[in-house]
Parts: sequence; structure tokens; C-alpha cells
Amino acid sequence: MITSKKMKGIVMMVIAVLSLTASNIYAQETLKKGDKAPGFTLKDQDGKDFKLADHLGKQKIVVFFYPMDQSPVCTAEVCAFRDAYAKYKDANALVIGINQGTVESHKAFQSKEKLPFDLLSDPDNKVLKLFGVKEENLGTMILSGRETFVIGKDGVIAYSFRDFMKGEDHSKEVLSYLKK
Repeated sequence: MITSKKMKGIVMMVIAVLSLTASNIYAQETLKKGDKAPGFTLKDQDGKDFKLADHLGKQKIVVFFYPMDQSPVCTAEVCAFRDAYAKYKDANALVIGINQGTVESHKAFQSKEKLPFDLLSDPDNKVLKLFGVKEENLGTMILSGRETFVIGKDGVIAYSFRDFMKGEDHSKEVLSYLKK
């Protein structure tokens, strides 16, 4: 016999599961133009907190998600952003890179490649999931995705670009958008 107390517990558990499922479904949809960027706080390569809200309203924010530090395609991508950094500053745009790498791996990568922008550590890919960046199945392994977003001063996604294998194209495409 199911008592009212047990029934209440079952109902609460079902609601919790449905709520979690709904939030996971929502979180997996890739953000698109017109969507509000989710707030987040992550550690940068120096172990300091980077809070998105601290930068909104001041300038456009270019957020690029990349799979890993030091891989060939990812290095080409970050170096393309580095090489065009003056153009981003001219466009009043802040550039940040995010992946699940550690603060230490980001510091080493930033130093080696002389990157003038922050790399943020998202160890559990929580922010990547909030933006809905899809994983890539390469047959022998699954990597976190590669996608770039431009967030307007108003905190709304103004532009996005996705191409997993052409990391160096991300900077070129975003700059083309910013020049319009």
C-alpha cells in the first residue's frame, strides 16, 4: 500500500527528473542570434575569476570554444585570434577562449603562443553546455566542440560561427561580421 507520504516522495522525484531533463534539453540547444548569453564565472589562466557580467555593456565579447590546448587545429585557431587582436581592439571587442583545460594548461599555452587574451577553464564543460556547443565524434574519440559567439553590449548573441576542422577561419569570420 502506498501512503500519502510515499506518494508525495514519488511525485517529487518525478518532478525533479522531468525538471532536470527539461533543463538538459534546453542547455543542449545551441544559442543563436537574438538569444541572451548565459551568465557565467570561470577561472582564467592566472586563477582569477572572469565574470561575464563584469564586461557586459562595456564592449562586444567574442567567446570562442575550442577542444584543447596545444593541438594543431586549436593552436591555429588561437593564433589567428592573436594575430588579429589589434583589429578586435579597434572593433571594441574583448576576446576570450574557453575549454575544459586546467588553469595551468591555459597558462602554459598562453605563454608559449604569446596570447594577449584570457583563456578560461571550464573543467566540466558547464559553460560550453550552457551555450549549446555540440561535441564532435571523430570515430576514435569524442571532443568538445568548436564554436565562436559574438555577444553584443546588451548581452545578446549577435553572431555565431561553427566549423570544427577550420579553427583558423573562426577569427576571419568574426572579423568579417564585426566590420559590417
